[in-house]
Amino acid sequence: MSFAGLAPRRLVQLGALTLLSALFAAQLIGALLPSAPLLAVAGAGGLALDTALQYKQPGLLSALSKVRFDVTVRQLLRDALLLIGLLRLDEVGQGAQAAATVLLLGAYLTHFACQAAAVLVRRTRSLPVATRNIDASALRLTTAPPRILSRRPGHRLLAFSVPATLGLALSALSGEDLGAVAGTALSLALLLGGTAFLATWLLPKKRAVNERRVMEWIDAWLADYQPKVAMYFSGGASSAYQANMWLSTLAGLDKPLIVLRERFMVQKIDATDVPVICFPKVATMFSLENSTLKMMLHPANSGKTSQVLRIPTIKHAFINHGESDKLSSCNPYAKAYDEVWVAGPAARERYALAEVGVEDKDIVEVGRPQLTPIRPYAGPPTGTYTTVLYAPTWEGWDGNPGNTSVVLAGENLVRRLLADEGVRLLYKPHPMTGSVDPRAGAANERIMAMIREANTRRSGERPGPEAAAELTRRSAALDELTSTSFRKSADEMERMLLQGAPDGSRDAAILAATAEWERAYWASFPEWEHQIITGPRPAIFACFNVADLLISDVSSVVSDWLSSEKPYAVANTSGLTEQEFREGFPTVRAATLLSPGAEEIPELLATVREPARDDLAAERAALKEHLLGPAEPPSMVRFRAAVDALSARADERRVRMVGRLDEGAPSGDPELVDEPTESEHGENGSGAEDGSDTAHSLSAEPPSTEDTVTA
Repeated sequence: MSFAGLAPRRLVQLGALTLLSALFAAQLIGALLPSAPLLAVAGAGGLALDTALQYKQPGLLSALSKVRFDVTVRQLLRDALLLIGLLRLDEVGQGAQAAATVLLLGAYLTHFACQAAAVLVRRTRSLPVATRNIDASALRLTTAPPRILSRRPGHRLLAFSVPATLGLALSALSGEDLGAVAGTALSLALLLGGTAFLATWLLPKKRAVNERRVMEWIDAWLADYQPKVAMYFSGGASSAYQANMWLSTLAGLDKPLIVLRERFMVQKIDATDVPVICFPKVATMFSLENSTLKMMLHPANSGKTSQVLRIPTIKHAFINHGESDKLSSCNPYAKAYDEVWVAGPAARERYALAEVGVEDKDIVEVGRPQLTPIRPYAGPPTGTYTTVLYAPTWEGWDGNPGNTSVVLAGENLVRRLLADEGVRLLYKPHPMTGSVDPRAGAANERIMAMIREANTRRSGERPGPEAAAELTRRSAALDELTSTSFRKSADEMERMLLQGAPDGSRDAAILAATAEWERAYWASFPEWEHQIITGPRPAIFACFNVADLLISDVSSVVSDWLSSEKPYAVANTSGLTEQEFREGFPTVRAATLLSPGAEEIPELLATVREPARDDLAAERAALKEHLLGPAEPPSMVRFRAAVDALSARADERRVRMVGRLDEGAPSGDPELVDEPTESEHGENGSGAEDGSDTAHSLSAEPPSTEDTVTA
């Protein structure tokens, strides 16, 4: 492979690896000749380069560790070559050489002892549960030890080796004994002190309570809080948005709770006042069986969902994280739940047509409570520009180019929109665009380049510096509310300590701060400038509210947009005829269909600007009700009613179970299920569970390809 074909990052890594190898070779030559300057410079240079790579190129060092050339081996080799060089230099006395060797050996032994202490400390600080928004002070939580001592052995070894390396190099250059002895002694002293300091976290004063006490505390907290409804979520790091979109709805319920299964997910959940409990092990999760919890809401399916479904005292409702005409919106797994909650009649029909085992009696229409912030249609554009939101979905796990318009139609769509001087374009691609099909990623880059180039051809008055200053101020205020600052050394226990019980005002404050930020954001740009929006802010609903027209693909974005009843268009890149496309995807029934060439754009813009030419307005109103249900009663009212109804079913079952126990129910009663044994929790039962800190669940289905919504 030619160097021209390598990515810049690969070139940097190749250069770093070459330099590291050259320094080792130079140090070896310096030790064998012997050459004191070459030995000293190569040894110190190697240590400096290795330290820099720990921070700048951890991926390269990880690759070296896989071939057993890890940081310990590298530093040991450097120190060994320095000692060999000193032995061959007559200027350094044998006594000093022996002392330096013994001290250096002691430093390495202390380093390994420190690592053993670090393992013990991490084990004592790994609780059986993790929490947020709960006062856990009763668990004797403490701050974490310095990260360099507890979690970064490579950084620790290199940092504490600096005095030894410099001392040995100084002795090699000067011929004096003091440098080698003093340097190695200082490294040993630093490691001894660090190990002793780290060991204090093993003393009773700094240790948390044991697992039994933790679970007793959880049971007591559940008994005191008395949760009624919980949202259960398990998944990978990129799937957190599926739960985050339901936070505002969950916060509006009585005694809500969030139940997670992966430790890392605790910090992936957006800012909220709702209490959060993570149960990494299935055995600890069964504490919920004896709580007041009546029902659980499930925004996604995962391998670990089957484990919580085995708790007989809790009813379960699948609420999904977005509805569209795609097959993922009628997954057969849904029949495992007590009820399936959908937005409107369209989803009910979708399940009936799919014949995946979900019975009609188990489907409940609740609308989409999250859509409340979307403002309704207020007429055609009144200003100079028509704001068009192009929000394509991604290519999906199968990489079918018909899933997204970006590959086959995106550039044509954008080119025709930019050709209209009266259009301001907002481009908000799905964050996973290009993650499966490189063609989608390349097309996305070309589209963004087209938009940037188009902006250079426009000019006009821009907001003054006070607008940018206001946005900065609002961003800081919102960041302060929505994020928690932790020390770099903070571990899970310290985060639990810092994220105790909130004052209950955060949700309302975030809502107000977000509205202020959105106003400042749009005011900071001139009305004529096209925008590329790839971050989580502004959210898709904020873009809805400033747009006059949506262009998208078959996705839940279309269903959500319909709540505004504004005009929209869908790109047909499936290869189907217009009739086949409309029949196959009911959500496009009230849309203008765009061909890959996007020839329909001028007429589409005309209908937006002149409502008299818009013959789909009545169809959009009818489709809105078909997809999202009636406007009255409001969706949140229907959602709460569904929660109350399913909770009542859970209460009725508990009453029946108590009655059967009083009557002496036979031991074989299938309703009376004992807590599963450990063997039942394995692969042949509810799914493998290792309880590790970083274990990710394997989803029963790939994450949905539907939403452009970001967390």
